[in-house]
Amino acid sequence: MCLALPGELLEITADAFCQRSGLVAFGNIIREVNLSFLPDAKKGDFVLVHVGFAISKIDAAAATRTLELFAELDEMSATDQEQTDAIP
Repeated sequence: MCLALPGELLEITADAFCQRSGLVAFGNIIREVNLSFLPDAKKGDFVLVHVGFAISKIDAAAATRTLELFAELDEMSATDQEQTDAIP
């Protein structure tokens, strides 16, 4: 199974042929991402990133909803861990 994460393209850092890259924000985390597969991606676009490559553009609503779901999963995981730690 593959997992692609949504992020917002903050800045194009390199724009040469087959060497296109940019900074993408995944919540509070910012990473350099290869944009070679998305020659039309621009600052402010939301992209799906898999293993360091932006593989498609998505709309802002879908990206926001996905990030909200990841945050909910993180909260549930933290609650589960607290409950597990409380078991004698």
